[in-house]
Amino acid sequence: MNIFDDDDFMVTTPKDNFLSIIKTANENIVANELEKMFARLAYAEKLLEEHGLEEQYEGGLKAFEFTDPKEYENRVNSLFIETVGNIVTQCE
Repeated sequence: MNIFDDDDFMVTTPKDNFLSIIKTANENIVANELEKMFARLAYAEKLLEEHGLEEQYEGGLKAFEFTDPKEYENRVNSLFIETVGNIVTQCE
């Protein structure tokens, strides 16, 4: 017997929680957090380019999900959790 509701926080994934939060949180806060995330990605890509690692990155990114699925899932979930935490703390 499941004692939790289907939409209970503990039975959803970090991605599900992220998608739920961004639909109900303050739009400006969500936009700011997404902009911060894209800025981090843009800088990471710049560093890769400066070190000539773009091709290695592209190949590794495609393989990462399949060669180490647990690590991939943990890292992606960590980003969802971090972003949700940043949004929720600003909405309180």
